[in-house]
Amino acid sequence: MTSPHRRSNYDVTDTVQVSSPEAVRAAVLELYATTWPGAELEVLGRAVDDFARLFTGRMPGYVGVDTVYHDLQHTLDVVLATARLLAGYERTASDGNRLGAERALMGLVTALYHDAGYIREVTEAEVPNGAVFTRSHVTRSAKFIARYLPTAGLSHWVPVATRIVHYTGYEVPFDSIRVADARDRKVGHLLGTADLLAQMSDRCYLEKCRDRLYAEFVLGGVAIYPGTDGIKVNYGSGLDLLRQTPYFVKNMMEERLEGAFDHAYRYVEPLFGGRNPYMDAIRQNIAYLKDLMRTGRWPMLRRNPPVYTVNPDPMQTVRTLMIRHLEDTWGPAPSPFATSSASV
Repeated sequence: MTSPHRRSNYDVTDTVQVSSPEAVRAAVLELYATTWPGAELEVLGRAVDDFARLFTGRMPGYVGVDTVYHDLQHTLDVVLATARLLAGYERTASDGNRLGAERALMGLVTALYHDAGYIREVTEAEVPNGAVFTRSHVTRSAKFIARYLPTAGLSHWVPVATRIVHYTGYEVPFDSIRVADARDRKVGHLLGTADLLAQMSDRCYLEKCRDRLYAEFVLGGVAIYPGTDGIKVNYGSGLDLLRQTPYFVKNMMEERLEGAFDHAYRYVEPLFGGRNPYMDAIRQNIAYLKDLMRTGRWPMLRRNPPVYTVNPDPMQTVRTLMIRHLEDTWGPAPSPFATSSASV
């Protein structure tokens, strides 16, 4: 059950601080050790530590995460959800369908780096923000995973991990993701499910969509972009994106969570006595959003949680970049967005 006093940087149960690599490391290792007794824990623990180094700018060759929606907390939330789904699945699967410790380890490492493609390399100094890679970030993540897995002694999993990471994105149609073992596909479904559950159940999901995801979509050329017959506008502002969010969530439920991923979200339920705290929180978020849309009480969305990036002033920086991008897109004439940064 979701907590009525849940903290903004804690998981959906308000028990794990998902802005802390150390807290998530401990929770994931405990789940892994309990589900696969006797399994080696060193590789998984080191992978979490390496993730923290990458995202905080301490890994040589990388500048660290600077995307305000897909920040460090987002990935840690996804990793925890993935661990829970893997554990719930394994504890209920028949003998022939169980994943085994090493396949689960591969899934967790893939979860840790599923958004590594947003992180700029030091040779990409001309790129103002990792959000520029929005349309290609999963392919970039797959390339990072291909480089990382051999360092963890998991080189034989590269062909699988670099394919199933695409269950978190939109760059490769799902029916084009080829894996030989149905259990590998199941791990991909659990990973894709975790990515959606963690985002949509976030306590500040609505504010983050309006204030952060919109900015990333602008910089990534998703919100507004030049077309063959003029400027194309998918989302005119943060509020515009928010108004379209109920449709997005409904679509993700039907097409991915219940369709392509075959109700994999249910695998957290064995861990919570048959309840699903993620789905409960998602329903609460969307019910509240629909009420705001009906009443127009948008000022009620006033949460401003911390952003976990390497930038000391991430929101001001990304707003400046966003406005500059909008002005470049619309030209020197004033655009309807250039003066509305406070409302995005």
